[in-house]
Amino acid sequence: MSNMILVTGGTGLVGSHLVFKLAVAGETPVVFKRSTSDILKTKKVFSYYTNDVDSLFNKIKWIDGDISDFYSVLDAMEGISYVYHTAAIVSFQSSDKESIISANITGTKNIVNAALEKDIKKLVHISSIGVFGRSNNNDIVTEETHWNAKKSSAYSTSKYHAEMEVWRGISEGLNAVIVNPSVILGPGNWDSGSSKLFSTMYNGLKFYSMGSNGFVDVKDVVEAMIILMKSKTSSERYILNSENVSYKQLFFWMADSLDVKRPKYKATKFISEIVWRILWTKRFVTGKKSAITKETAETSRQIYNYSNDKFVEETAFKFISIKESINKNAKLFLSDQH
Repeated sequence: MSNMILVTGGTGLVGSHLVFKLAVAGETPVVFKRSTSDILKTKKVFSYYTNDVDSLFNKIKWIDGDISDFYSVLDAMEGISYVYHTAAIVSFQSSDKESIISANITGTKNIVNAALEKDIKKLVHISSIGVFGRSNNNDIVTEETHWNAKKSSAYSTSKYHAEMEVWRGISEGLNAVIVNPSVILGPGNWDSGSSKLFSTMYNGLKFYSMGSNGFVDVKDVVEAMIILMKSKTSSERYILNSENVSYKQLFFWMADSLDVKRPKYKATKFISEIVWRILWTKRFVTGKKSAITKETAETSRQIYNYSNDKFVEETAFKFISIKESINKNAKLFLSDQH
């Protein structure tokens, strides 16, 4: 594609990997970011995959702006043909509720409206499996599963309403595709998001929970987004999920890859309730947000199963296995500890 590409959220886990992939492919992506965002996080991600960091990194054109400000977004889309919208606040902290809603719903609304006004050729929007809620009786969740508002986190609710903005745009003539990744595994900021699982395990996790979830490697998410951008596919959404894995198995693979002891104790509901409360109280002393919150504690006890059939059948895509993903990411994590 010789046309200009805009990426929102270029310093996040998916965004930074996407920008790297685009730069390697010879593109000069325009990255829309907050003035407070640390672009060195993106540079760090580049360093995991190439020795040619500077020349690739220098291909990026950075634009400072505010996704919740429509005119800021409109200015960023000047001369742009294709938009990857990856910017979102991923948090299960109750204190982040207002910023989550602002960034995820208002931000997406602004992206959609600006894309319509600027007559953008195509938008690929990254949503979440959180928009599906839970199916009944642990049935397999597909793209046809309806959202279940009950017990949805502020994050899932915000992603659902953000996705609705994209569907509104589609009804108004926007050429767009939506991806719904499961829990994304990848290297980057080891102190936030799903990447924090590696540091939590490395620092000694004693408990494993009995639930299961869908997981996918960040490189697969990026590859899928690029495939869909280049395709003629429009007005569709796709679950991106490599495997459904129990947390026990996931934690054991992580412990083995990091060469630390496997978690020994099963976290019952009672223990989970105690742990999140202790960590929630502890944050007021340390000032650090915990990886375990009331919402993540509840989620970790549930069984979620997601189908990737639609995307695989249409593209013949082969996902990286979760064990392989963990092994590769654990090596990168360990290299950062020295």
